Amino acid sequence: MQYKYELHCHTKETSLCGQVPAAEIVKMYKEAGYSGIVITDHYSPMTFKPSRVWRPQTDMDFYLKGYKEALKYADENFTVLLGMEIRYYATANDYLVYGVTEDFLRNNGNLMKVYPKKFHKLAKSNGMLVVQAHPFRKLMIRTNPGYLDGAEIHNGKSDVESNLNAAKWAEENNMAIRVSGSDFHRPNNLATGGIITDEQIKTNDDLLRILSSGKFKMIGEEFNNS
Repeated sequence: MQYKYELHCHTKETSLCGQVPAAEIVKMYKEAGYSGIVITDHYSPMTFKPSRVWRPQTDMDFYLKGYKEALKYADENFTVLLGMEIRYYATANDYLVYGVTEDFLRNNGNLMKVYPKKFHKLAKSNGMLVVQAHPFRKLMIRTNPGYLDGAEIHNGKSDVESNLNAAKWAEENNMAIRVSGSDFHRPNNLATGGIITDEQIKTNDDLLRILSSGKFKMIGEEFNNS
């Protein structure tokens, strides 16, 4: 049996640009034949209220709202995991982070002022993986690969050329981890990316192990797995 997992998903509860409530997202992905999703709501200056944007660690109940709502609808056949898509102050790049925990978010201060080199070191010390999201989208600047674990080489909202360029960049830089995600914000983004595995992903440890092993297929038109 094979299992499908979404690795890039935003909820209406938390992400300003998200248009679908978490409960509906889970329902839609179940109906689309997926076995789970990673909620990667935006951890960025656009997410938090002006009074909290410089101290987002004090507003984690809000940030986790979409994830917590989605988690209510998880079951033995459908996994909901916590991730994030971080953007630092005065930058346009986005980074998907896998293996995130609530304790990490609450106990490590303002992550938007850490920036790629220090954040990657922090992530590694906490057992997490960092990949640059949609690295060839307009305004993106490719990050030093030494500060990354990999790249998102298929993004459901990006055009084929951008995705192929991302795949080439990852190959040229020998990136060990290359992932696919729908970048779900609205219904027409549903199931346009993700990964296919031969075993169920139930925990962050499962996800990190499978991503690190490369034992998965990617969903996306470039890979003929859709």
